[in-house]
Parts: sequence; structure tokens; C-alpha cells
Amino acid sequence: MNWLDLIPQPVRNLYEVYNYNHAAEVLSQGCRNDFIELMGVLTEFSITTAEITAPGGNESKIPKKFSELLRPLNWLETRIQGDLVVKLSASGKRQSKVTEKRISNFIDGHKIDYVKNRVAFDLEWNSKDQTFDRDLYAFRAFHDCGIISAGVLVTRCEELNDIFRSLGVMHKYGASTTWMGKLVPRLESRRNGGCPVLALGIKKKLVIDWSEQESDGV
Repeated sequence: MNWLDLIPQPVRNLYEVYNYNHAAEVLSQGCRNDFIELMGVLTEFSITTAEITAPGGNESKIPKKFSELLRPLNWLETRIQGDLVVKLSASGKRQSKVTEKRISNFIDGHKIDYVKNRVAFDLEWNSKDQTFDRDLYAFRAFHDCGIISAGVLVTRCEELNDIFRSLGVMHKYGASTTWMGKLVPRLESRRNGGCPVLALGIKKKLVIDWSEQESDGV
């Protein structure tokens, strides 16, 4: 089976989908109930042109709409922190010695906005593109510590630029902000480490009060 067949068709219609480290397979088989629930939320989610033009960047109404959908379903902001204990064993002909060294805050407070059971989810609508590094490093830390099996990261896809230009707000959504063109190279260079990541880019179809005729008329 092609991995894309594991993604529900409504989600494929609304989002570009990229699959890294077999995330689709891990989520659909190993985290099935939470995966189905999250796919349902992604299908239910929508954007309006008024929300696109409103001020606020990544603190705008758009990210808050995800919270309104996910928090009641027990997708919670989660933070991890931990020390590293290193044991040194030295041995010779007459004696052996074990010493212990503790590195405090080796895992230094990594946070993910939405975690449920073994699935992590984050949305980057319009932050500085360096935010992706923070997100992927957090996914990696949670995965390395055995807390999550995979992460899902949603951002904008390039085709939304047509809408931004027509609405006169392209200056708000520059090339150095969070969109798929800034995320994919980071995933290709494996900044997520061994953590499986499903990356989704929001398409025009999610803007419910927009039509291509509006764009053609500009």
C-alpha cells in the first residue's frame, strides 16, 4: 500500500502532505485512534479571509481555532525536562571504581503545544521560520525519550500566496516566515532526527469564503 492511501481523502484535498520516517504508517497503525481523531480535526478546521487579514501573526485567531478544537479532546501542552546521569567505571589489576556525574537540565524544558498519548501536534501559521527548528528539536527530544511515537506539523503551503496577494497582505506573510518551503528542507536534512514527522501544508480550499474567481478578478 502507498503511504498516501493511509491519509483520509478529505485531508489530502485540504492539505499538502509529506511523510518522513514512515510517520503515516506509524500513526495509522500504532496510534490509530488518536490519528483518526486528529485527521477529523484537520478536516473540520477552516479559515476565513477576515482571519487572514487580521493582525496577530502566530497569535492570531487561526492558531486559537485549533486550540478550540483540540483542548476539549484532551490534547494538552506538554513540557519535558530531565537530568543526565553518567556512570564511569574504571578498573585495574587491584581495584575497580565507579563514579557518577550528573548533568543538570540535559533535557531543558522542551515544550509541544498539543500532545495526546503518543502523538504530538503543532501548528506554525505565521512565525519566524526559525521556529521550525525549535519544533523539530522538541519532537526529536520527546521521541528520543520514548514519550511520543510521531509528530504532526501543520503550516502554510505556497499556493496561499495567491490569496495573500489578492487581499493585499503579502507583506505579512514573507519568505522568512513559517511555510512549507522553509519546513521541507529542514526535514530533508533530518533536523527531526529519528522522529517520524507528518508535515501538512494548508491549501486554498481551507479558506472557506474564497474562490478562484476572486483571484482572477484582481
